[in-house]
Amino acid sequence: MPAKLLATHRVEKPWGRRRLWGPFPDAPADGEPVGEIWFQAPGDSTPDLLIKYLFTSEKLSVQVHPDDAQAQARGLTRGKDECWLILGAEPDSTIAAGTKRPVDAETLRAAALDGSIEALLDWKPVKAGDFLYAASGTVHAIGAGITLIEVQQNSETTYRLYDYGRPRALHLDDGVAVSDARPYVPYASPGKVEEGRSILVEGPKFVLERLGGGDRTLALPEGLTAWLIPVVGSGEADGTEFKAGECLALTGTVRLVAEDHADLLLAYPGAQRLGD
Repeated sequence: MPAKLLATHRVEKPWGRRRLWGPFPDAPADGEPVGEIWFQAPGDSTPDLLIKYLFTSEKLSVQVHPDDAQAQARGLTRGKDECWLILGAEPDSTIAAGTKRPVDAETLRAAALDGSIEALLDWKPVKAGDFLYAASGTVHAIGAGITLIEVQQNSETTYRLYDYGRPRALHLDDGVAVSDARPYVPYASPGKVEEGRSILVEGPKFVLERLGGGDRTLALPEGLTAWLIPVVGSGEADGTEFKAGECLALTGTVRLVAEDHADLLLAYPGAQRLGD
């Protein structure tokens, strides 16, 4: 089938929340907080991209990811570029992306060890609707009180530089080696390309489109899988019903029909948007 509804996985995290967002049912009062919800096709554990919702009640660790070449030099499949669409945030919520000034490896390592790395980072206030792209090598940390959708290269290779004194291992040698510790440069999203269609990301590792409601046909090249993430509203993809909080894998030519008020994300690997 060209449209397949993916399985939903709730991932418990100590920094997660019991009260979730929008269409997602809250975690039981006697259960562990939920930090992530992600999606996977049966039998496919290594797709090119991974889609997640994140729900934070505490700051996540200061971390960095390798690029493709650095990851492959270690025998890994790929590096990790990622991006975040903010769905909700407390008034004082922030995300750290990049450093306030260029920082050399020795200084970065020392700051990670003594905790002063927090002051080196550029903590940016965020609100619903904000969008950030974090290329591999970007030193970053997601703050507390945030709900977001994360679209990423499918790699869980994370080098933790600092964790606020929590009893988890750090990866200073690897992390410092791949860090590009300098001020963050916002991604230049192409924006609106036609009515009801905007491009948030156009490469180099993946494309992320934002689609409105209505009736359209998506023609995907042979061998390409795209992920449809309905943020608001419901509809059908080749007869497969979907609603907010779900995710579908699409292949081939797909007729997409969504409610007029729908807000949809469409992600697929590559550096060029469909139709170009």
